[in-house]
Amino acid sequence: METIAPWLLAVTLLALCSLPEVRSGASDHRYKARDEVPLYANKVGPFHNPSETYRYFDFPFCSAGPVKEKKEALGELLNGDRLVSAPYKLDFLTDKESEIACKKRLTKEEVAKFRDAVSKDYYFQMYYDDLPIWGFLGRVDKEGKADPSDYKYYLFKHLIFEISYNKDRVIEIIARSDTTAVVDITQDEEVNVDFVYTVKWRETDTSFDDRMKKYSQSSSLPHHLEIHWFSIINSCVTVLLLTGFLATILMRVLKNDFVKYAHDEESADDQEETGWKYIHGDVFRYPKYKSLFSAAIGSGTQLFTLAIFIFILALVGVFYPYNRGALFTALVVIYALTSGIAGYTAASFYCQLEGTNWVRNLLLTGSLFCGPLFLTFCFLNTVAITYKATAALPFGTIMVIFLIWALVTSPLLVLGGVAGKNSKAEFQAPCRTTKYPREIPPLPWYRKTLPQMAMAGFLPFSAIYIELYYIFASVWGHRIYTIYSILFIVFIILLIVTAFITVALTYFQLAAEDHEWWWRSFLCGGSTGLFIYAYCLYYYYARSDMSGFMQTSFFFGYMACICYGFFLMLGTVGFRAALFFVRHIYRSIKCE
Repeated sequence: METIAPWLLAVTLLALCSLPEVRSGASDHRYKARDEVPLYANKVGPFHNPSETYRYFDFPFCSAGPVKEKKEALGELLNGDRLVSAPYKLDFLTDKESEIACKKRLTKEEVAKFRDAVSKDYYFQMYYDDLPIWGFLGRVDKEGKADPSDYKYYLFKHLIFEISYNKDRVIEIIARSDTTAVVDITQDEEVNVDFVYTVKWRETDTSFDDRMKKYSQSSSLPHHLEIHWFSIINSCVTVLLLTGFLATILMRVLKNDFVKYAHDEESADDQEETGWKYIHGDVFRYPKYKSLFSAAIGSGTQLFTLAIFIFILALVGVFYPYNRGALFTALVVIYALTSGIAGYTAASFYCQLEGTNWVRNLLLTGSLFCGPLFLTFCFLNTVAITYKATAALPFGTIMVIFLIWALVTSPLLVLGGVAGKNSKAEFQAPCRTTKYPREIPPLPWYRKTLPQMAMAGFLPFSAIYIELYYIFASVWGHRIYTIYSILFIVFIILLIVTAFITVALTYFQLAAEDHEWWWRSFLCGGSTGLFIYAYCLYYYYARSDMSGFMQTSFFFGYMACICYGFFLMLGTVGFRAALFFVRHIYRSIKCE
C-alpha cells in the first residue's frame, strides 16, 4: 500500500483540481452594449417533484428561430439539465418594453397540456450568463369557488426581466410574470398567444465576485443559523452526556475486570474464568462468510474516503449554488479513483483472515455497492424514459460512465487488490485461537442482533436527524444548503457516536460470553443507515408534497442506495472501532 497510496492520492487530487466549471457560453462574462448575452432555457416540471422535469420545448412554447442545444458536461447531464436557446433576446444594456418574442396558435391538445401543467404548479428554469431564473407557467383562480370544476386556469404570457449590471458584467437577474397579462386556458379551445417580454437594466455596486453570494447566503440567514447551531449544540450535549455516561461505566467496569482478573491469576490459576476473559480463545476466531465481510469492509472504506474528499471540496468552495453538476461530477470521479482503496483493503483483510480465493473476493468487492446501484439505476432510468423526463440519461452518457468504470474503476480495483494480496500483513491477535469454538450460552431477546442494531442506530441518528431535514429539503426540494462547516461537524459527531456505541455494545456482548462479535459490530455500526431510510418514509409523507410514481420511485430508489452506502461506511467505522477495542482489552490481560 505504501507504494500505491501516494500515487492514488496524487491522481485523485489532480483530477479534482481539474473539475470542469460549467459556463453558459461566454468565456469571460464581459460584454459591451448590445452584445448578445447567452440565455438558455433549461427544464420545466412540477414544483413539488424535483426529479420529474421535462425539456423546455416538450411543452408547446413558441420559438423565435431554430433551437440550439448547448453541449453539457457529465455532471449537468446527471443532474437532468438540458439547456437550449430560449426564445427571448436579452442583449446587454438594451431595454425593451412589451416586445413580442414569438406568436403561436395553441391547439386544443396544447391548451390541455398547459392547463394540466398550471394545475400542478409547473415552473420553468433558465440560465442567463450562468445566473438561474425561475418562474411559474401560470396560475389557478380558486377564489370563491368550492368545486374544482369551476376553477379558472390562466397562462402567463408576459415575462418581465429586471437585470442589474456593474460596468461590463451582469450581476443579477430577476424574472417575474405580469399577472394581468394572461391567456384563459380553462376550456379546450384553440387560442392565439403572443409571448411578450420586457427588459429593464439598472446599475449596481455589487461586484462580479459577489454575485452568487445571495444564493449561498440564503441558508446562512440568522434565523436559519440559529436553528442549525441549536441542533449542533443539542446534539453535542446529548452525545457528550450519553457517551460520557457510557464511557464512565465502561472504564470503571473494565478497571474492575482488570483488577479482578489480575487477582484471580495471582490467587488461583485453576479457578474457573468468567466474563469476557473466559472466551479469549474464541474472540479472534475468524467470522463466517469472510469473503463477504472483507468486501463490505473494503467498500465501506472506499465510501468513507469518498465522503472525506467530498467534504474537503465542499469546504474549499467547489460546490457553490448552481454550479451545475459539480457534485455529480465529483462523486463519479472520486468514486472511480478511490476504487483502488476498496481493492487493497478488501484483499489485504481477506488474506489476513487466511482466505484463498482473493479473485472472487475482489469481484464481490467491486459489485457489493455498484451492483445494487446499477440495478436501481436501470429501473429508474427506464421509468424516466417512459415519462420522457430529463432524468433519463442519454445513451452517450451511459457509455461514458461505462468507460469510466471499465477503464478507471476496474483496473484500479484490481491494482489495489494485487497490492493488498502481496502486502503479506498478518492479523494481529493478542490471544491464540482454540481449535474448537465454545458454545454460546442462551441469551435474552434483547441481546439478539436486531434489538442490538435498534439500540446502536438510535443514538447516532438522534445526533443528526435535525440536520437531515435541511439536507433532504435541499436534495429533494428547492432549498439551498451551503453551511458545509456545520454539516462536517455533524458528520464527525456521527462517526464518534457510531464508534463509541459499537464499542459499548461489543463489550456487553463479550461480557455475556458471546464471541461472535465481528458481524454484530458491523451490523450495529451500520444500523444508522436503516434509521435514515425510516426517516425517508416520515419525510415523504409528513414533510414533503411529492407525488406520482416517478418521483416516488426516484426518491425511495436513490435514497435506498444512499442509505445502503451509509450502512457500509458506518458499519466499517463501527467494526474498526470494535476491533481496536477488543485488541486493546485482550492485550491488557494474560491469555494462555
